[in-house]
Amino acid sequence: MGQAKVDRRVGAYPGRGFVAAMATVLAVVAASGLRAADSGLTDTDWPTWRGPLVGAPKHAGVPLEWSATENVKWKTPLDEPGNSSPIVVAGKVFVTSANADGSRRSLMAFDADTGKPLWRKDRPGKAKELTHDTNPYGASSPATDGERIYVWHGSAGAAAYDFEGKELWTADLGEFTHIWGYAASPVIVDGKVILSCGPGVRAFLVALDAKDGSEVWRRELPEARSKDEKEFKGSWSTPTVLLSGDGGAAQVLLSLPGELRAFSAATGQDIWTCKGLGPLAYTSALLSAHKPPIAVAMSGYYGPALACRTGGTGDVTADARLWLHADKNPQRVGSGAIVGDHVYILNENGVAWCIELASGKKLWEERISSPSWSTMAHVDGRLYVSNMQGETLVLKPNPEKCEVIATNKVNGELTRASLAFAGKRVYQRTYKHLYCFEAANAER
Repeated sequence: MGQAKVDRRVGAYPGRGFVAAMATVLAVVAASGLRAADSGLTDTDWPTWRGPLVGAPKHAGVPLEWSATENVKWKTPLDEPGNSSPIVVAGKVFVTSANADGSRRSLMAFDADTGKPLWRKDRPGKAKELTHDTNPYGASSPATDGERIYVWHGSAGAAAYDFEGKELWTADLGEFTHIWGYAASPVIVDGKVILSCGPGVRAFLVALDAKDGSEVWRRELPEARSKDEKEFKGSWSTPTVLLSGDGGAAQVLLSLPGELRAFSAATGQDIWTCKGLGPLAYTSALLSAHKPPIAVAMSGYYGPALACRTGGTGDVTADARLWLHADKNPQRVGSGAIVGDHVYILNENGVAWCIELASGKKLWEERISSPSWSTMAHVDGRLYVSNMQGETLVLKPNPEKCEVIATNKVNGELTRASLAFAGKRVYQRTYKHLYCFEAANAER
């Protein structure tokens, strides 16, 4: 890839050296959209597939190293594969799955201390619904607000459960069909469950009332629709929620074909748009700890990447876009992480990059892994990311050079999920097992 195209009209870039506390706060609100005062979550829970407690102090003591036999607190077999990631809340681990033909979509609960299966709740799905062999029907991760567990099973609809598995409500959102299946996960903000529904000939953003599943608002996305179920176009991206630091109106950022767009979480109306993405959106937008935050969005299938300041209204491309990587980029499925003034990502081909947030300049790249679809997490001062062989690479965030400080293997088990962290533990979902890793001296 050539030098990044940098937009010089944006004015002064926020200064360096923001304190770690601000980084933690922004990471929390950016990843989940949960307002602490409104939720029953603790600061050692992991309520969505991306956190929200990335880098939070309560996750000190996370193990650096493990294997199929070392630092394994427990290992539980899974009967069915899936690309979704686990979440952890109220002493339980929740994972979605589906049977081979997709005729049954499930939410499973496990005891977080022992791995013991607690319950499974099923919803009927359409057998032989289109998807890709690499994307089984259990693709969307669950999410929680500390009161309920929410799932979206694609054409099988959305549902909410209490922690004991009682079904609280269901919502039929219609059929979604694409040759690559579905993937977006729910996010929760201000009492609403927000879903990016698609891809395919139907695509929309919808907010459901968290208490009863009734529809609060729906925003049709005609520009994200494909002309048919085979067109290489659409968004598989999970929305990113941005809360204002003063308790003001929340925004929902969504990577779409051609653009990164911010919606009002209250109404679904457009707030601002930054153009420059390609026709396929797989990763979720990243947010920095600057004021205003910097957003980074990356296309899939070798498409462009961009960074922009958040805020403003209307088309902010000319005024707020910091840079655009318009040349052919690596394939990107898993999302990266922003640490301070730098973006880190493990591309699908196993090559890691570090990018300067201000300019888009690539500072280093190094092949460190086999192919990966997993999202990177910044926890306990380190970067954790898994590859498809079940290896987890642990990196030191270092803009000067690539530093892999641990490589943790679990018998070559296939995984396309991302890790979950809770307290001093790491949870990993492979196609065969659900693992819990904890350092042997964790209690001390």
